[in-house]
Formats: sequence, C-alpha cells, structure tokens
Amino acid sequence: MYRFLVTPRWWGINVFVVLAIPFCIFMGMWQLGRFEDRVDTHRAAEARPDPGKRPAVAVASLLPVDQETSGRHVTATGRYADQFVVPDRKLDGRTGSYVLTMLRTDDGKALPVVRGWLAGGEKTPAPPKGEVTVTGSLQASEAVGSDGVRSGGLPQGQLGMISAASLVNLVPYGVYDAWVTVGQASDGLLPVPAAAPQNTGLDLKAFQNLGYTGEWFVFAGFVVFMWFRLARREVETAKDEALGLGTAA
Repeated sequence: MYRFLVTPRWWGINVFVVLAIPFCIFMGMWQLGRFEDRVDTHRAAEARPDPGKRPAVAVASLLPVDQETSGRHVTATGRYADQFVVPDRKLDGRTGSYVLTMLRTDDGKALPVVRGWLAGGEKTPAPPKGEVTVTGSLQASEAVGSDGVRSGGLPQGQLGMISAASLVNLVPYGVYDAWVTVGQASDGLLPVPAAAPQNTGLDLKAFQNLGYTGEWFVFAGFVVFMWFRLARREVETAKDEALGLGTAA
C-alpha cells in the first residue's frame, strides 16, 4: 500500500521535504539568534554609562563611531563653510528640516554639524562667521533605511542623507565619517536630540526577527503536515481502487 512512496513522483516530494524541513529550522534558529543578539546588545547598552553624561572630548579621538561612542559629547574647532538643508525631518511630531553646516577643521577635513531644526517655510539662518568651537553629540553616518532618509530627487542645497558618502560629492574637501548635533541651538533653531545607536534597542526590527522565527517554524510544520496529507490521500485513493470505488472512465 505504501509502495507509492518509492515512485519517481514521490521521490521528488520526499527529497523536497527532507531538504525543506532542515532549511526552515536553520532559518528559524538564525532569526532567533538575531533577536537574542539584539537583546544582549540592548542589555549591554543599558549597563554602560549614559554617553551624554560623560565629559566632552575631541571628535577625532572617538572615530570611527561605534555603539559605544555614539552619543558621546565631542568638541571640534574650525570655521563654518557649506550649508545644507535636510528636509522632511520630524521633531516633537512636527515636520521640518535640519540645518546642516560643514565645519572646516585645522586638519583640512570637515565635520557635518546639525545646528538645529527649522520649521517648514522659515528662512534658513546663515552660520556664524569666524572661528567657532562646537560641542555636541556624536552620531554615526546615516544609511539607506534610516529614519527620515531620502534618496534622489532633491534640489541643489538639500541633502537626503547625512553621511560622508553623500557629502563627498557635494563639497571639495574631505569629510569626517560622522556628524554632530549641537545641544544648544541658536538663531531660532531648535536642538536636535541625539539618536540612539543603531541595533541597540528592542525596536520593531528586533521583534520582527522574533516574528520571522515563528514563521519559519510554522513553515517547517506546514511541510510535514502537507506531506502526511498527500500520503494519506494517496493511501485512501489506493484503498478505493482496491474496492472498485475508483472514478469510472
């Protein structure tokens, strides 16, 4: 009665099942591992001292930016140069723009500085002249997929993503692979709070990993269920034929 399991058609089904179940289990365990990594990172971040309460240091001493240095207070001295508007950024539920100005330092490279947030329709204030010392929170360069990031289609003078990769094509000097948001804005701007380092919180992405874990295990169970269902139907069909209950030609 079960000889059908060794027919060519069922060999294909059996091979698919044998390969699909371990694959689904592997992917489920991988997604679960991603979730557990995020939990561990979140706990480690909570155990570390608040980066905003540590004394300010020179920006160059904390580069490149990582999960431990993101949010640290830094200082940089130089002269403001090119200025950009970063549109469609939210602050306290309102949509406006970041005012980002390049700070040319003595080493020739420039540090992107978000001087503050500006409501839509308001005039962008010019940056201070002369040498200035900036103190603010260090932030990692944004990437595609970061909150508020836009790609392409912006007019001259606007910037969709705060990153060295996007700025090096717009300014004729080197750019630090980081940016700073000042804690005390001026010229009518509102200060932009520092964002938490990426992948350190139990955010929606973390729980998506947990959801994907369940989905992959469900897929594995579904494969097993469908195999038994097909096999049972095959057995029932064979019994009907043996009793002469098959469909007449």
